[in-house]
Amino acid sequence: MDTLNILYLVGALLIFASIMASTLSARLGVPLLLLFLVVGMLAGEDGILGIQFSQYGIANFIGQAALACILLDGGLRTSFQSFRVGLKPAVVLATWGVLATVLVLGVFVTWLMDVDWRVGLLMAAIVGSTDAAAVFSLLRNGGVKLNDRVQATLELESGANDPLAILLVTGLIALNVDPTGQTIFGFLGLLLQQLGFGLGIGLLAGFLLSKLLPKVHLAEGMYAILIMSAGLSVFAATNLIGGSGFLAVYLTGVIIGNNKVRSTEHVLRVMDSFAWLSQAVLFVVLGLLVTPSNVINVWYYSVAIAAFMILVARPIAVYTSVKPFKFKDREIGFISWVGLRGAVPITLAILPVMASVDGAFMLFDVAFGVVVLSLVLQGTTIPIMANLFKVRIPANDEPKEEHEVWVSDKASITLYEFEVKAGAFATGRHPKSISSRISPDEIDVFALVRRQQLIVVDENTQLKFGDNVWYAMRGNHASQIAQIFNDTKLDRRAIEDFYGDWLLSPSVKLGDLPFFTDAIQAESLVTQPKPQANNRSINMWQQTVAEYVIASLNMAPVSGDTVTINDEWSLVIKEVDSKGTLRTIGLKYRKH
Repeated sequence: MDTLNILYLVGALLIFASIMASTLSARLGVPLLLLFLVVGMLAGEDGILGIQFSQYGIANFIGQAALACILLDGGLRTSFQSFRVGLKPAVVLATWGVLATVLVLGVFVTWLMDVDWRVGLLMAAIVGSTDAAAVFSLLRNGGVKLNDRVQATLELESGANDPLAILLVTGLIALNVDPTGQTIFGFLGLLLQQLGFGLGIGLLAGFLLSKLLPKVHLAEGMYAILIMSAGLSVFAATNLIGGSGFLAVYLTGVIIGNNKVRSTEHVLRVMDSFAWLSQAVLFVVLGLLVTPSNVINVWYYSVAIAAFMILVARPIAVYTSVKPFKFKDREIGFISWVGLRGAVPITLAILPVMASVDGAFMLFDVAFGVVVLSLVLQGTTIPIMANLFKVRIPANDEPKEEHEVWVSDKASITLYEFEVKAGAFATGRHPKSISSRISPDEIDVFALVRRQQLIVVDENTQLKFGDNVWYAMRGNHASQIAQIFNDTKLDRRAIEDFYGDWLLSPSVKLGDLPFFTDAIQAESLVTQPKPQANNRSINMWQQTVAEYVIASLNMAPVSGDTVTINDEWSLVIKEVDSKGTLRTIGLKYRKH
């Protein structure tokens, strides 16, 4: 019993220390996942507690379960709208992108480490895929609003690239252990089997569970446990029949999350706790497993491989994968940079150790060093690189918090919290007057909180800086109210600089805008115009703003996309609905 209690105490204290360390993450600009690793390393063999933990099998067991939980949670939060703008490029990135990274990096590793090409490719395959835990954590909690196309592509890629990475690692382990027993046809057959079973079972399980859950009546706390157990069952069953459990559990989460019902919507917060616990446990265990002194002994390999991967292999893979989908070079640059490595490479590096591959322990230490460097270099610079590559979108149209309250099995009301910012339009106004300006029939004041106290709203109530107002809404009005509460001079200037000084209706014709009267007249006075150019100009001015933007983009539009009209003017998409229909477009004068 004493031994068990010591294990409970140490384990609980490590998780507690990891969570407390998270309060430093935002202040220091350090990725939270890296802090979890550091806590594990400090408790490990070379650390303060000196815990000797070398159970690779137990670590692999924990890693597989934790990654399944993280992918399930990520799937639950992935909307079908992401598929509209990011599915095709993400699929190419998750297949050809991983393969290209492994091939290019494998050649470099073989030369750098002076090893057999099989070992070089194995090292490259271990670190060749982006990590879902790192991507979901850093993109969704990093305080940066990205271009939807970029964010969707990165998230879908990280959720879908594990099958090929795992297959490459297992195949290359077999090639190292038994070179003569492997064939290219066997490898391709295994790939099709992994993807086919993973895709089919994931979609089928998600569909069946989404139909089952509304018919099951349980205590609220039980739904999250039900979804978690079902997800792990799908993960394990798919693996048993030779499919990709990671792909299956992710797709199961996507299907369930996009079929919102009373029994599933409120579980997201509980699932979020499960996902964070999984990440904390996983990274602490991996930190315990590694011996820092061994990692330091091969630091030069880790630095060289990380640098080549970030600056050469990943950009080549991303460029060849997404350029055919008309991605802009700045979008390609950012996607290349955010090829985050996390728990997946370390977990994959355990497999060669368990298979007794020659040099496996060195591969594990090098992979760990690459992950740490990736989290430090790439994870901490996401806001900087988002600004540098111009994929960050300024926004003042998001509520501070939101909660969905289901009043029946099929009907819900969403509660939104808005905070009065300094100098915002809401200052000095009655909270009901704000809702009445937009939709008095669909928006009601739910609560007003001032200095942590609930305030009774009467006819003389006026909003002050720092007040938090909760509105109950039926309909999509949150962004309009958010602008009233968040519309400070600084935000307003940033938004005007990004989208332009004028907001246009998508249905207005370009030729009807007074800004282009002189340009149209000048074109009409040109003598002997070239027929093709003249027809194109005429058609351009007869098009609506939306028609011109769609024709010029030749891809699914997202907020932040820019289309040039001439040397002085450009159009910037501000709002796009869930179906891809343009709602608001900014007109920007580019010569100041």
